[in-house]
Order: sequence, then structure tokens, then C-alpha cells
Amino acid sequence: MRKAKVVWTKIDEAPALATYSLLPIVKAFTKDAGIDIELRDISLAGRVIAEFSDRLPEDKKQADELAYLGELVLKPEANIIKLPNISASIPQLVATIKELQAQGYDIPDFPEEPKTAEEVELRKRFSKLLGSAVNPVLRQGNSDRRLSKAVKEYAKKFPHKMRDVSPDSKSYVAHMEKNDFYQNEQSFISDKDQTVKLVFEGKDGKTEVLKEVDVKKGEVFSASSLNRRTLRDFYEAVINDAKEKDILFSLHVKATMMKISDPVLFGDAIRVYFKELFDEFGKELEEIGFDPNNGLVDLENKLSKLPEGVQKDIKDKIQEILQKNARMYMVDSDAGITNLHAPNDVIIDASIPAVIKNGLQGWGPDGNTADTVITVPDRTYARMYKEIVSDIVKNGQFDPAKVGTVQNVGLMAKKAEEYGSHDKTFFPPEDGYIKTIDEDGNTLMCHEVEEGDIWRAYSAKDEAVVDWAKLAVRRAKESGYPIVFWLDSNRAHDANIIKKVVDVLRDEDLSGVEYHIMAPEKAMRYTLRRFRAGEGTISVTGNVLRDYLTDLFPIIEVGTSARTLSIVPLLAGGGVFETGAGGSAPKHVEQFLKEGHLRWDSLGEFMALVESLKLAVKQGASEKTTIIADALDRAVGKYLNNDKTPKRKVGELDNRGSHYYLATYWAEELANSGDSELEAKFAPVAKKLQENEEQILAEIRAVEGKPTDIGGYYHPDDAKAEAAMRPSKVFNEIIDNI
Repeated sequence: MRKAKVVWTKIDEAPALATYSLLPIVKAFTKDAGIDIELRDISLAGRVIAEFSDRLPEDKKQADELAYLGELVLKPEANIIKLPNISASIPQLVATIKELQAQGYDIPDFPEEPKTAEEVELRKRFSKLLGSAVNPVLRQGNSDRRLSKAVKEYAKKFPHKMRDVSPDSKSYVAHMEKNDFYQNEQSFISDKDQTVKLVFEGKDGKTEVLKEVDVKKGEVFSASSLNRRTLRDFYEAVINDAKEKDILFSLHVKATMMKISDPVLFGDAIRVYFKELFDEFGKELEEIGFDPNNGLVDLENKLSKLPEGVQKDIKDKIQEILQKNARMYMVDSDAGITNLHAPNDVIIDASIPAVIKNGLQGWGPDGNTADTVITVPDRTYARMYKEIVSDIVKNGQFDPAKVGTVQNVGLMAKKAEEYGSHDKTFFPPEDGYIKTIDEDGNTLMCHEVEEGDIWRAYSAKDEAVVDWAKLAVRRAKESGYPIVFWLDSNRAHDANIIKKVVDVLRDEDLSGVEYHIMAPEKAMRYTLRRFRAGEGTISVTGNVLRDYLTDLFPIIEVGTSARTLSIVPLLAGGGVFETGAGGSAPKHVEQFLKEGHLRWDSLGEFMALVESLKLAVKQGASEKTTIIADALDRAVGKYLNNDKTPKRKVGELDNRGSHYYLATYWAEELANSGDSELEAKFAPVAKKLQENEEQILAEIRAVEGKPTDIGGYYHPDDAKAEAAMRPSKVFNEIIDNI
């Protein structure tokens, strides 16, 4: 019998720590199932080491595991459990480099302002590690995300807290009204395989080829631009309005996944809010190389280059501006960390749901909550958020015990749409035009741009769109829920996608399928009506809305998107099973290092493993694997019904304790599975786990309440991290002897 292979990804932060505890359990329980479970390192630190292994001695070199997985997802035998990894901002990358250097790795410094040819080349190498470097490689299929029945039942039984919303709430969503990506979008469907040129043409007629791009027949190829002058005017108006209304100013962008364009949106907010600082100290700020796109933390890190007197003057000016301007939405009021501290601190898909959970309020500088203007510059998706915020003000807060569910089918195969725009994002060097020109010299798209504007191109392959629409139909038939394509006919790109969707649906069997095609704000309105009535709906969206909605609705429904079942049926026939979002992972690690308590919930990993094991059977694993998977599925239900999820405080159940209960319930289910071999094997395991419950939990509690040393944040020492995450000698002996 050939063996199936399941790849478990080694990633970053809280889910990486949880792996040290969980993976030994998984390997022990699947030992005789005809499965090889292997760990592949695609963490940020691991990818940095792999990229610069040419500089390292043999004992520190590391293979490029992401490249390996990139080849694997193109094969039918792919079976990958993908935990949430860091989509790195520059500050995170710089911090990782410093940590690795301190550990003895010969990694070069990140060149923030490359001047020499060598520094330019270094910057290119580092740029490959920024933002969503992992997801586009692995996601060679479209996304099927939903909450399992057991998770929904748990949420209704143990509803999380949602703060009430005042009917007098002043909170609202602000977006640009002109000259944004939404207004300026152009698009075409390629009638052949071809190579198009992206060309900048100055007002003087001189041209420069920015990039040549291969475009496939049937591909929707689009581009848009955002005017920076209008953007800064918009920020100024919003900040003034927040000041006048006496509410917080908050900015919500995606500077991690949209690693080229959104840091500029973020930086311009700093340039406007702190305009007086730049007016007064512009020379000094330029001298130390402060880049607002990297956040105020970049200024903090570089301020020491200036004389102490100037440092004090700058700090005083910052405080003066913070007192004078609209109050700032805070990431950490106690530590004085504002919304504009670092571009990766406030990420739209997690941050807006957090504001909603908090009664449409954010935390202000005084440590109290207050209404806030939710600033989302581009209209393309801001209007969807505006719709839900308006609905909450009008109809009140959602009740997790009563709401329905919103599932998602997301278009993301083949680097679909905006998340595939990184290598096609440009900032014009002067006023002029950016043109998309075909092989015959015809201009397919033309954007008039000003110096420094943001211009980006993106696409959706025909194969990806067809598969996405068909997947939506399958999900409609499986669930009985209506499907809603969140597509705006007034948006050039969406209009072309709509044409393709209509063509696909024309040839599909739609008996029993209710479907709609609606612009995002109308789709939100329709979905919320059903949601408040306790009904289910499937949102069928592009890549960015997939990201936003699969955080938004699960956070409302069950308190976190980490409990979402996320399946990527690969175009080549394999599967990637994603384990939920890691937006809260940094705070979990912070608490673990400080107090020895990890509140990360591995429920997403449990559910992903169930689906992965089912696929493994089709790929050659033993038929016993089905029994093991079904037992795990029942164990997860018991885990939820008995509320053995990790809790927030030291002394309460944490991630390691929750793994003990998962293992116990899994062993119990296998001991009563109807398979004589598995029953004989796991009955004594279940008995030992049950009998030693008190001692195992006591051994875990004994290491809590004090700082924990794992040897590094981004690149922990494996031995230290494993010791910290497997503190129970009794539990370890039981698991290791299975």
C-alpha cells in the first residue's frame, strides 16, 4: 500500500507555538494509518534563512520549503494543512532580520534607501519576503470557507459578548468620493494569449516600459489608479470632521497583503495628520531617513540619530499635534501606541470587526472607548462596510445566539485580482500616462496620472473564474442556501467577471439553486436581512472581499475567524486546508512570553485535519484513516460541547490543556469506533488520559504565571519552545508511547 503524505506547515507566532504541542498528538494518533506527516517551514524567519542560505554555513542553511510547496500544489497528491503565517510589513521583516543576526545568522541589513547596485539587488531579494508572499503560491485553487455545524452550535450555546450600540452613535465609514481606484478602473478580456506592455509616457512624449506581462486568452486584465493629492485632501477633511464631532480618527487598510500600495495609503495619513511636524522638522526627518509608510515606529527607531535637544523638540511637537488634532484610535492606550504606529497593527479585515464587536467604538488615548470615524480610503469595498455600520446603528447590535451564517466561495486561484498586483504596482515619476499596449501596438487601457500616484494592474484567469462559479453552484446545492455574487456592474473589472459568470451559469444545472448578482453594498443589505432572521447565505466574492467577509461574519457569529473551516480544492486535484486567521496571534504570543499562558485556540487545525485525513484516503492512506477522521470529528464536537477551548487568563485552561482534552476525546472515540484494532490500541490510551487528568492539568498550570523563554519571537529555539509547550511529563509519556 502506498502512503499518502500530509504536509503540516511550520509558520509564525501563536499557531507555531501550538504546533509544538499539537503535532506530536496528531502523529501519534495517525501512526498506523498509512500517512506520512511532515513539517515544512514557511515561516517568515525560515523564508529569510532560505533566501540567504548562500551566505550561511552548512549547519545554518535551510531549503526553500515554499518553493517546494509551490511545486506540490500543482500535483494531485498535494495535501497541505496551512496555518496562518505572517504577511510581513517592513518593520516585521526588519525585526526578524535583527533577531536572526543576534542568533548568529549572517543575514544582511534591510536596505531601506538602496543607493548602490548591491543594495538595489538586496532590496529585490527582501521584497520577495514581504506581504502575501506565501498565499498566492499555495492557493492554486479557489476558496470554500464556512463554519461547521458544531462550531455554530457551540456559539449559540456559549455566545460571545457583543457590546451594545447606542442609537445615537456618531461612528461612520468615510471613503473618497472621487479619483480613487473604484472610479479609475479600466478592464479588458484578452482575446488571445499575448504579452502586453505596461508603459509610462511623460507629458513630453518620452516612454519607459515598466513591465511586460503574459496574458492568457480569456483572462480579465484590469488596472486602476488612485490620485494621491485627492487622497491627502480626503484625509484632511476626515480628520477635521472627527475633531469637530469629537470622535476618534481611525484608518483601516491592508498594508500587509497589499504590500506595495497600502503602505503608501498608510504613510499619507501620517503625512497629513502630522503635517506641522513635517513643515517644522522636514529636513531632520529626511536626514534620518524616516519613512512614514513604515509608521511612527520607524521614527522612534531612527530618532536617536539626532541631537537630544532636537529629539525632544520632535517628541514635544508630536504630542502637541496629538492634543490639537482629532483624537487618535489606539492600538494600545496604556503604551501610547496609536493607529499610525505600524502599518501591520491595524489590518482592515480584523480591525473593523473588532470595532463592530466593541459597539462601533474604538479605544481612545485616555483608555476609554469612543465613537470613531472608520476611514477606508478607496470606495471599492468601503461602501460594503458603510452598509453594515449603518445597519447596526439603525437596528442594533447582532446577537450571536440568533444570527444566521454567511459562508464564502472566494476567487483566489492563479493570484486572482488585487492580491496579485504587487509586481504590477507603480508610482509615476512625473505627470503623464500609464498605458497597457498589446503586441500590435494598440492601447488597451490608458490612465492619466500625476507624479507619485498609485497605479496597479491585476487580473483573473479564465480557468480560475470558471472553477469559482462552478464551486459556488456546488456549495448552493450542498447547503440549500442562496448564492450571491458580490459583483458591481458599474466597476469595469467586475463587469467583465459578470460576463464570464453568466456564461458559466448558462451551462450549469441550476435546479434548486437560487442565485443573485449584486454590487457589494446591495449584497450586504440582502445578506444582513437574512443574517438577522437567522438564515444562511453564501457570499461568492473576489479575492479581497473573500478576505474581508471571512473575518467579518465569523467574528460576529462565533467571536473569531480562527474557527472557520477553510478548504482550497486545488485546480490540479489536491487540497490545501487552511486553519483560520492569525490576526490576534501577536497578542497571544505577548501574553505567553510574559505569563506562560497561550490562549490560541487550535480548533481550526482540528477541523482542517479532519478534512485533510478524508482526502488522504483518496490519495492512498489506509481505510482506517476514515475511522480516525470521523473519530476526530466527533471529538471536536465533544471538545466544543464541554467548552474546553482555551480561556484568557492565567490559571484557566490554555492551549496545552485544550490539546489534552482533544486527545482524550479522540482516544475515547477511537476506543468505541467499531474497529477492533483501533479499539484495542486506544482503549488503554483513553483510560490513562482520563485517570491522569488532574495531574496533567496541574503540570501545565505549574509553569504558568511567569515569563517564558522560547529563544526568539520570530525564530524560536525548537528545544526551548517544545519544552514550554509540552510541560506535562505524564501527558508526554502517554502520547509518545502510543
